[in-house]
Amino acid sequence: MAEAGIAQRARFDRIRYAQVWEDAAVLIEALAAAPGSTLVSIASAGDNTLALLTTDPARVIAVDLSEAQLRCLRLRIEAYRRLQHDELLELMGSRASVRRLELLSRLTADLDEDTRVFWSEQARAIEQYGLGGIGKFERYFRIFRRFILPLVHGRSTVERLLKPKTPPQRAAEYAAWNNHRWRWLLRMFFSRAAMGRLGRDPAFFAFAEGDLPEQVASRTRAALVDLDPALNPYLAWILTGRHAEALPLALRPEYFALIRSRLDRIEIVRRPLEQVAATTTQVDGWNLSDIFEYMSPAEHEQAYARLLEATRIGGRLVYWNMMVPRTAPPACAARVRSHTEEALALHRRDRAFFYRALMIEERIA
Repeated sequence: MAEAGIAQRARFDRIRYAQVWEDAAVLIEALAAAPGSTLVSIASAGDNTLALLTTDPARVIAVDLSEAQLRCLRLRIEAYRRLQHDELLELMGSRASVRRLELLSRLTADLDEDTRVFWSEQARAIEQYGLGGIGKFERYFRIFRRFILPLVHGRSTVERLLKPKTPPQRAAEYAAWNNHRWRWLLRMFFSRAAMGRLGRDPAFFAFAEGDLPEQVASRTRAALVDLDPALNPYLAWILTGRHAEALPLALRPEYFALIRSRLDRIEIVRRPLEQVAATTTQVDGWNLSDIFEYMSPAEHEQAYARLLEATRIGGRLVYWNMMVPRTAPPACAARVRSHTEEALALHRRDRAFFYRALMIEERIA
């Protein structure tokens, strides 16, 4: 199976992502799922799986190879069930808090012993950084924020960057921000070696192409000039370690009660995605994150074909490319329609700005 390859090459025994770094608003538009749909979602930390409940699906199958990542989703489900919205934001780290340990204790009191032990081992980090700040990737940004960014820009400059501005004002601000020291540090800290060691797993770059620091620089400019930094929760977390007024979709107050009312529609599965495809038919939409990046071309073709077989006519596969240009493999291309213009338009609005491209492919045969 295609996913078995990455399961052997990368570690899945730790929390790699404590929050999802893909824009759920973009994902939901890309999937274009009608009410009553069956959706399959890479679980990761769980945020976007929960966000999919706002589309009124019949079921959302959350899939991951990592038990640690699935524990993140399960704890979020308990948080939506047991906490109020302001408490959820405190637990996640979106807002300052002095009671995260008490909130965590309320969520884990009735869970099994293994789960309680797992979260007790994370308790100190949750107290300090919030549930959304305890992953390897978030620690990578914390190193950047604490030790790298201050070498270039002070706190007042960061705060000014995140304030609302007109596009011309943002362009002028970026011109001052993008000095030679910033460009040099981007190249050093966002290299494949640094990101592989400190952030992502090195195995995730096995098939990577292109210049990662150059891509980060280009996408950062888009996030700071083309989009409004004041409305970007992902950028706010990277630069400050907390969300500002803007929140990821699943954490917005207007969706809290709705998500809470639909939690029983989530099915959590720990197995390779192809196994899910073999036992689930008529899937209306797939949130595939950037899973194809981790596969060889042969693995990608095998996995894509199996997922396509499980997709109903009109169903969509949505995924991102960061360093590997994946599209529908030639053997499957005649059976799908690529929504290129729609994907480009959504990618331009994507506030989680790391990725090179968004792919939207619809089964037509």
